[in-house]
Amino acid sequence: MVALILGILFIAFAVVAVWPDLLLNWWEPMLNFLRGGIPVFALFIGLIAVFIGIADIKDRIEAKKEEAEEQKASKTEQK
Repeated sequence: MVALILGILFIAFAVVAVWPDLLLNWWEPMLNFLRGGIPVFALFIGLIAVFIGIADIKDRIEAKKEEAEEQKASKTEQK
C-alpha cells in the first residue's frame, strides 16, 4: 500500500515538474536530457545485441560439435 501511494506521488511530481507554465517548468531540460541519453541508450542496446549474437554463434558451433560426436558414437555402436 505504501509503495502504491509513493508511486502515485512520484508520478504526480514528475507531471508537475515537466508541465509547462507550472511550478518547476523542467520540460526543456528534460528534453535535453532525453536527447543526450538516446545515443547512450542506443549504444548499450547495440552492445547487448552484439554479445547475444556472439553467444548465439558459439552455441550453434557447440551444438554442431555435439551432434557430430553423437553421430560418430552411433556409427561406432552400429559396427
